[in-house]
Amino acid sequence: MRPLEDVRIIAIEQYGAGPFGSVHLADLGAEVIKIEDPSTGGDIGRYVVPEQHGEDSLFFETFNRNKRSLSLDISTPEGRAVFEDLVKVSDVVHSNLRGDVPAKLGIRYDDLKHLNPAIVCSSLSGFGMTGPRSAEPGYDYVLQGMAGWMDLTGEPGGPPTKSGLSLVDYSGGLVAAASILAALHAARRDGVGADCDVSLFDTAISMLTYPAAWQLNGDFEPRRTHHSAHPSLVPFQAFPTGDGWLVVACPKEKFFRRLAGALGHPEWPDDPRYRDFAARRENAEALLAELEAVFATGTSEHWLGLLRSAGVPCGPVNTVAQALRDPHTVARGMVVETEHPYFGTVRQVASPLRVGAEQRAHARAPRRDEDAGYVLGEVLGYDAERIERLRAADRRD
Repeated sequence: MRPLEDVRIIAIEQYGAGPFGSVHLADLGAEVIKIEDPSTGGDIGRYVVPEQHGEDSLFFETFNRNKRSLSLDISTPEGRAVFEDLVKVSDVVHSNLRGDVPAKLGIRYDDLKHLNPAIVCSSLSGFGMTGPRSAEPGYDYVLQGMAGWMDLTGEPGGPPTKSGLSLVDYSGGLVAAASILAALHAARRDGVGADCDVSLFDTAISMLTYPAAWQLNGDFEPRRTHHSAHPSLVPFQAFPTGDGWLVVACPKEKFFRRLAGALGHPEWPDDPRYRDFAARRENAEALLAELEAVFATGTSEHWLGLLRSAGVPCGPVNTVAQALRDPHTVARGMVVETEHPYFGTVRQVASPLRVGAEQRAHARAPRRDEDAGYVLGEVLGYDAERIERLRAADRRD
């Protein structure tokens, strides 16, 4: 059995953050049943362009492989009855809705514990279920600004800049997945479930980590750095070469000694200006000017070969296409394939979560309501007449 094969998750999720958290659990074997509201056409991720066709898109495929879909409006009496029956035979209810919506929909632990005392109720929202902003929608871009990330990103003197990826969404999804697993462990041990009140805001604030500690406990003011340099370690940043860019990292003294030797300057570690972390930080302008002059004389491939041979942490600044073709990407099996009736063979990035040695095949994301027969018939044991009544109501919606 795969690690989570005995776990059933009801997912009232949409778009990116919530589905990103549950797709990793699905990859590990959990049965994730997406509840998709027929009145809205289901998960809005189905309609994200480009590469979108009908009720499917490559965006949706990315976040929903290995899942099932049930079209259900839980705000109606009929839909609520089906939902409550599912709660009785499931382990987790996972949602990513506005922070005040779980209470309105009645999907918190206190709302459902009478049906299943061990149910875990995960809410991933923009601002959480408490606090002055709990009723506000929250999105990655907004949170990157609010949490100080954009103030730290980009070149000094330039405009505030977001990350090229939706890192608050994705990090929030992983935090929700970790919270679910912790609550599920406790529920199976104690027989009592819980709420997991996870927010993108909390996630983004928590990821300020040591710059936050420096600011909270001293006079350090986090700020943008030239060429994405580390705020305190020198050298630890991007450098232009004769034909591109590379990143060099020296978080240990031995790495600086190796770097100096590889670049033909074994005298640098003995220079009082560069002898240790503190000295290099104080004299960063001089050292970085010397390094930039050296790197400008050769290609990225030349310098990366030299530095890797010397044991210096380094890497190229790849395009997305180059990163996906990197031999290590291929060797680690980080691109997987599924088959889709419209898109054909869909290649996408794999989950980084690994448990054991088994390499499993992946199933495409479900068509909307594709698994109604399985969920209503096999999981819940409804007879054909009741299933047809529910399907008829769905079609009217």
